[in-house]
Amino acid sequence: MHSLRLVLSALALGVSSAALSAPADAPNSRFTGSDLFNLEVASDPQISPDGRTIVYVRRSNDIMTDKTRSTIWVVDVASGQQRPLLAGSGSYFSPRWSPDGSRLAYVAADGASPQLYVRWMASGDSARITGLPNSPSSIAWSPDGHRIAYSMFIPDDGQRLGSAPPKPEGAKWADPLEVITAVTYRADSAGYLKPGYTQIFWVPADGGAPTQLTFGATNADGPVSWSADGRSILFGGNLSKNWEHEPNESEIYRVSIDGSKPVALTSRKGPDAYPVVSPDGRYVAYVGSDETEKYYLRPDLYVMNADGSSPRNISARLDRGIDSIVWSQDSRSIYATYAEAGQNRVSRIGLDGSVRTIADGLTGSGLDRPYSGGDFSVSHSGAVAVTVGDASHPSDLGIATGNGAVRKLTHLNGQLESKALGRITKLPVRSSYDQRPIDAWMILPPDFDASKKYPLILEIHGGPQAAYGPNFSTDDQLYAAAGYVVLFTNPRGSTSYGEEFTNLIDKDYPGHDYDDLISAIDAAIAGGNVDPNNLFVTGGSGGGVLTAWIVGKTDRFRAAATQKPVINMASFALTTDFAAGFSPTWRKERPWEDPTTYWKYSPLSLVGNVKTPTLVVVGSEDYRTPVSEAEQYYMALQTRGVPTAFVKVPGASHGGIAARPSQAAAKASAIIAWFDKYKTKSGTTAQ
Repeated sequence: MHSLRLVLSALALGVSSAALSAPADAPNSRFTGSDLFNLEVASDPQISPDGRTIVYVRRSNDIMTDKTRSTIWVVDVASGQQRPLLAGSGSYFSPRWSPDGSRLAYVAADGASPQLYVRWMASGDSARITGLPNSPSSIAWSPDGHRIAYSMFIPDDGQRLGSAPPKPEGAKWADPLEVITAVTYRADSAGYLKPGYTQIFWVPADGGAPTQLTFGATNADGPVSWSADGRSILFGGNLSKNWEHEPNESEIYRVSIDGSKPVALTSRKGPDAYPVVSPDGRYVAYVGSDETEKYYLRPDLYVMNADGSSPRNISARLDRGIDSIVWSQDSRSIYATYAEAGQNRVSRIGLDGSVRTIADGLTGSGLDRPYSGGDFSVSHSGAVAVTVGDASHPSDLGIATGNGAVRKLTHLNGQLESKALGRITKLPVRSSYDQRPIDAWMILPPDFDASKKYPLILEIHGGPQAAYGPNFSTDDQLYAAAGYVVLFTNPRGSTSYGEEFTNLIDKDYPGHDYDDLISAIDAAIAGGNVDPNNLFVTGGSGGGVLTAWIVGKTDRFRAAATQKPVINMASFALTTDFAAGFSPTWRKERPWEDPTTYWKYSPLSLVGNVKTPTLVVVGSEDYRTPVSEAEQYYMALQTRGVPTAFVKVPGASHGGIAARPSQAAAKASAIIAWFDKYKTKSGTTAQ
């Protein structure tokens, strides 16, 4: 353990001791942990109504503060020229064009509570139009440009039980008791939640007093959408008294700007959300699904009349989960994003259910792992701005050119051109369980030699309702730079392959996804360049579950690193931040109703079989897969005498475990150091 600590300290921002021993003035052609500070990402592209200009949020890392900051840049579509629009101290985000394109609303934060601003594009003048106690979100202009709607959290006193005795003047006492009565009382990234509710507001676009539209002990969730006449606002939420116990239940509501009681436009059992009113005011598009007890509820695209009548599913034939939606200006179709085989796509879906691909290869703003994602917006003329990247480039800004093609408008990470990055290749895989095709990719080391064999890291995605794709990943590039082939896959249960494929693990997770992953390993070995005696495995969240599951079922791997795992399904079901929704989707029964099955699907049940040296990694503020899960596994391995170490990332949440560049680099370095510790000499000639 002492030697491991020395290794982790030495490798905090690099990938190997050899790399750090190079002279300080010698440039490193490999991708290293220090390179994380130089990466920039395009996100939230907003194209102007006339389609000539795009503003986007440009995220960069500050090496002095070890944090990400956001600025807003503006790009001329015709020339591709860009310039900073809102930069300087603080962070700027959520840009939204006024309907006529003359103004830009945005949120700015500079130490105090984030506030809503409006910028007049012709003059360059900006004005703060709110003085809010909390950050506004879900910003939306009214059709006439006179008002801006937003949602915001409003604190509440919460329940009180008794009281402390009177405190003498000047006395320094302990903090008062915290009384918790909420079903969901903590959330990942947010921590323990303060009492209160999210409500809908509007404010004059040139400043003035805000008007609150929703009230009561329920949440009115964004995003919001204005009616065509600007007299009402639509939003999604669950305003029933039992809302806390119905996490998969929500409706579309309409509320008048005079503050009258919200009216429900939908009424079925299941989640209905994200309403968007058509430009002609006749229809409302929204995303929803029927409530079932299945693990995966596919979000479909629905359209109803403005009064809530005649709802119909127009994406049923597509069999893909719909994400963001935007109406075409002629109100005859809807632009929507969905994941297809691990990558996001924008398609135009007609009211008759027809589908036409507009842009492929969208990528998101995450950097550490190659998840599918991506943002888009649409001009009045139908020009589509997107974020797009590939395995060698984080997200840039692009413009769709038709039939799925995209023209890049920015090139944010030119420094990567001088780096020898790992090259990605597709790997054909069929599951040994039922011969289903399984998408898989390998990243080869930068100095890959086809005559040699290399150690391999199987890197498993989380979710498990998620998907990897051939996208940029700092973790995977750091592993490849350290000399490993990196294998990542979309086993059954992954999204982007249809509802049936995703629900193959319904009430059977972990299950035959194990067979899919092992089949991918076998396919990689069969290619001839993987050393079968140097196999390693890691993954986060759902990937951490499967990592612990794998080493409980096989000794093929020389070492493992389970990151932010679920180890005991019963304890997880009652401590995760989505505990209210765990049953009946993940498991039909509660833990006390069927403890045998909960134990059957818990990786802890297999710990008696584990011989593989296993590193356990978790963020200290993880409320999705709580720290107690990782601690259980670490202690079980210690008790059994299995080589292990416990790495906590200070201050990190589940979703934010790689948010600080130094920690993202150090975490990857710790995993590499652990694997290097158990790696045998490789590089034998391939047969």
